[in-house]
Amino acid sequence: MGRTLLSVNDSAWLFAETRRTPMQVGMLATFRVPEGEPTFVADLVARWREARHFHPPYNYLFHRFPVPSWSELEDDQIDLDYHLRHSALPSPGSQRELGVLVSRLHSSRMDRRYPLWECHVIEGLEEDRWSLYFKAHHSQVDGVGGVRLLRRMLSVDPERRGMLPPWAVGAHGPDQSGLPPREKPTREVERAADVADRDSLLGDLATGVTDRVRAGAAVGGSLAQTYVETLTGLRRDPDRAVPFRAPRSILNERIHAPRRFATQHYSVDRLKAVATAADASLNDVYLALCGGALRRYLLELDALPTDDLTANVPVSVRPEGGARVGNAITFLYASLGTTVEDPLQRVALIKASTRLGKARLPDVGGAAMDAYTAALMAPFLSVALLGVGGHGRPAANVVVSNVPGPAETRYLDGSPVEEIYPVSLLFNGQALNITGVSYDGSFNIGFTGCRDSVPSLQRIAVYSGEELERLEQALGL
Repeated sequence: MGRTLLSVNDSAWLFAETRRTPMQVGMLATFRVPEGEPTFVADLVARWREARHFHPPYNYLFHRFPVPSWSELEDDQIDLDYHLRHSALPSPGSQRELGVLVSRLHSSRMDRRYPLWECHVIEGLEEDRWSLYFKAHHSQVDGVGGVRLLRRMLSVDPERRGMLPPWAVGAHGPDQSGLPPREKPTREVERAADVADRDSLLGDLATGVTDRVRAGAAVGGSLAQTYVETLTGLRRDPDRAVPFRAPRSILNERIHAPRRFATQHYSVDRLKAVATAADASLNDVYLALCGGALRRYLLELDALPTDDLTANVPVSVRPEGGARVGNAITFLYASLGTTVEDPLQRVALIKASTRLGKARLPDVGGAAMDAYTAALMAPFLSVALLGVGGHGRPAANVVVSNVPGPAETRYLDGSPVEEIYPVSLLFNGQALNITGVSYDGSFNIGFTGCRDSVPSLQRIAVYSGEELERLEQALGL
């Protein structure tokens, strides 16, 4: 049984894991039971229990020694009864009962004697609905990779039946979406490219060396500027956010295992209207909603820092259509404008801060971007690995992420998906994560927090919705 070595970035998520800080990400999807099929959920689970073909990464077993690596298990070596769970909510089966269950499920660390994923089918949701909660280790799946699994697993065809479960789709398995496959180059185009490659071999060799030198210079220059600003606290532009210069807050204490999970959703059209009127991006508006909600929440607790909170914003560098297992993300830092009362001023501040953050990212890809991300996150991951998070200044106060999801209605065996919510991970010193995903004209946000460090987490979700109303009023919408 051969083994595949883990990248530095992927293995870091495994070594940073503790009982208090399980390094797993999840996705919660809510469906409506098809009309006239009262036993739909039970029938689905029974059929899925017979689906015993596993695609990567859901057949991967982690090995810590002698070096971090994966081995691929044979189908008959995987205990599906362990990974597939069937639950029912207590009455009345509202979003509250669902949130309580998902909070509990997301609190527990996965057993490394098994492949690192679980699939929970949850019935009993009010109004004839059911949910699917799927969690996997962050070393195998990042947010964009998880959404791409959903894109391939769920169909645009409401008549399609006999659909495969997540583990039988995986990163490279059958595409059930019903969408046309991406066009691939024809043999003639590939042959012409081969001829051109041979004709320009010497030129390519020289260009390759030059490109590597340029990439190294870009990565080194970006990191040098960031670390100088971190160490000295001196910035040429006060709107620029840098790691480990965020203020201390109650969001950055040491955490415990129990989690809280809350949700919020808006129409994408509402967000776009605000973004257009404010001359900002949709992501700037999203960050402003989070900043305004956190300002109000912390003011009520008499715990608002005198400096603006800083957000760690993951940025996908995954190639379009890429099915790579593991992580393909880097990070930028942005101010959340939490010292600002006026919502329009907050948007303007965040817009300037994200522009500076994007400009700091080196214009490189592949291994060079992996090296940049590893070096940028090395101090943060070192804090996590050493278990000293929650002492001193945090790298950032909160992680705020945004992942594009399917733009059209999707179905699973004729059961329409109504909402999709991400459920994320926490570190010592990072007690709150806010992740949004777009789906079928709506923007759905999952708030994952430490139960002890972030009391009454639901209030942040509610306040973010009210902050959108404030922005609309200020813009006359």
